[in-house]
Amino acid sequence: MTEHRRSLEAVQQYYGEILKSSADLQTSACCIGSAPAPHIAEALGNVHEEVKARFYGCGSPIPHMLEGARVLDLGCGAGRDCYVLSQLVGPEGSVIGVDMTEAQLAVARKHRDYHAKKFGFANVEFRQGYIEDLNTTRIADDSVDVVVSNCVLNLSPDKKSVFREIFRVLRPGGELYFSDVFADRRIPSELATDPVLLGECLGGALYWEDFRRLMAEVGCCDSRTIERRRVAINNPDIENRVGFVGFHSVTIRAFKLDLEDRCEDYGQVAIYRGTIRATPHAFDLDDHHRFEAGKAMAVCGNTADMVAQTRYAPHFQVIGDRSVHYGLFDCAPSPSVEGGAAPIKCC
Repeated sequence: MTEHRRSLEAVQQYYGEILKSSADLQTSACCIGSAPAPHIAEALGNVHEEVKARFYGCGSPIPHMLEGARVLDLGCGAGRDCYVLSQLVGPEGSVIGVDMTEAQLAVARKHRDYHAKKFGFANVEFRQGYIEDLNTTRIADDSVDVVVSNCVLNLSPDKKSVFREIFRVLRPGGELYFSDVFADRRIPSELATDPVLLGECLGGALYWEDFRRLMAEVGCCDSRTIERRRVAINNPDIENRVGFVGFHSVTIRAFKLDLEDRCEDYGQVAIYRGTIRATPHAFDLDDHHRFEAGKAMAVCGNTADMVAQTRYAPHFQVIGDRSVHYGLFDCAPSPSVEGGAAPIKCC
């Protein structure tokens, strides 16, 4: 048996047999750190209690502007986020949940009729397969508007294949929006393969700089941090084993666009029209680009493309083109995080 196969089987056992609800988790890594936005909280209120009890996420990776979209949830588990997304995409949209663990999918499918009756439409399907090879779930090239994932990608033993598959199935201009646990250093191999640490989303946490390099390798030169918070382990035994590592839950967005690997200045300006229903006063592209409605904001070429060549385009006015280059754009860094971690810039 290969190391990858052993890792996948350990995860399947942990989430399919050992965990019966979120109360069985041994650390706080797989727990949401902040309250969801009001429209998401409202949608959550319509989700079946058993589905919510089997939720093991670490964030709220649900972006704005999903009406009519085709959304893919990787590692959907018992389907909590899928049923939230179902309401947000509406009857004209669709949601596909992918997971490798049959016990989790059984819970998701058990309540499909319940949610269809509650919502007044059925637009969710669940497929068993591996996120490292989405061909196993019949997801075609350039067929998905948005890919989301909630504290799952760290569980994969082949993360490069996962990200390569994500950008294969996303349509041009499509968006990856996910939350996951990251580490401030590479996890020693004897800890990275420990079944409990792996299942608790710690053993497989990517070192942030390796994540940046991996994204560049699969063709994404500019991913953006939305939110970043330190993970408190809250388990003395596990803390003694892996407490020397700093873990953070990070929410990230990236687009399938031909972007540059640095923020370049072309003298462009973007104006948010204030027309996204859930956020009329301001739109947060990332943790250092907050667009106030009606206010012009100087942007780099990558940021201009992110709001002009994606589904957000109708809600922005971008002034200027790339006919004149002014050098590097002075992009403000993210605030420093606790623990002395280096600030993250937009590129």
